Amino acid sequence: MIKLRPRRLRISENMRSMVRETNLSVKDLIYPIFVVAGTNIREEIPSMPECYHLSVDNAVELAKKIAALGIPAVEVFGLPEYKDELGSSAWDMNSPVQKAIAAIKKAVPELVIVGDVCLCQYTTHGHCGKLCGDYVDNDETLKLLQKVAVSQAEAGADIIAPSDMMDGRISAIRDALDDKNFVNVSIMSYSVKYASAYYGPFRDAANSAPQFGNRKQYQMDFANIREALKEVELDLAESADIIMIKPALAYLDVVSKVRERINRPVAVYNVSGEYAMVKSAAKSGWIDEKRIVIENLTAMKRAGADIIITYHALDVAEWIR
Repeated sequence: MIKLRPRRLRISENMRSMVRETNLSVKDLIYPIFVVAGTNIREEIPSMPECYHLSVDNAVELAKKIAALGIPAVEVFGLPEYKDELGSSAWDMNSPVQKAIAAIKKAVPELVIVGDVCLCQYTTHGHCGKLCGDYVDNDETLKLLQKVAVSQAEAGADIIAPSDMMDGRISAIRDALDDKNFVNVSIMSYSVKYASAYYGPFRDAANSAPQFGNRKQYQMDFANIREALKEVELDLAESADIIMIKPALAYLDVVSKVRERINRPVAVYNVSGEYAMVKSAAKSGWIDEKRIVIENLTAMKRAGADIIITYHALDVAEWIR
């Protein structure tokens, strides 16, 4: 006679919910938005169904909806009105990102605003820093990232999220923020950002594809995990408040390893390629979108993520309210 029967605890939904080990919450989510210049603009991004380029006025209206759904935070990306070799529009207080941060903070002050700090969508060459020939000059780029971080903090960002993968950027940005008395602005570091094929739709959304070469000289080789742990250690030592791994789904082993080793919050970015594949398959009727999305995001949390940045956030908030 079988005495130990694990199936006893699966017998009903209430029983299963009582013993469920990982619970996905709307409070785990951050919703990314893309802002552009102009007014009354809401244009769907072709490779990212149900995601939009929004003018600041429409971004504010979306932020109100996001807050009403209980989602605690947004991450703001933007398309500039002009580009140059240095990406100077990235720290222009009249650029869409800075204007959107300020407007959202005024309209929905309780919403946490994350500012993405990078230069790729602002430079004519599409790389994440100042060029020296075909090489991104690490230390000169740090000076530019400091300007971007301070400008976003001045606009009202609560969290600065550097995504460039330059060495020493966390320490440089922390120094710049503290020098301007933004001591309570947090840093969520893209500590482990792989040179991934999953970013394709985002580069369409942000118009940020490199004009030559690729980003493998600064983003990580997707075959490496020991290097990821080293990057995390460096960013922790430089005072990162939150550690991020990007992409998410193909890197849950990395998330788990990082979670085991650190006592600060861990975030993951459920990136555009992961999102677009689910949307495409659901549109074709091949998968149950709701079940797949909930399963994917729960897997990210089960692996150790405290925070999930995802384009699915609006749908998930509706589904699990």
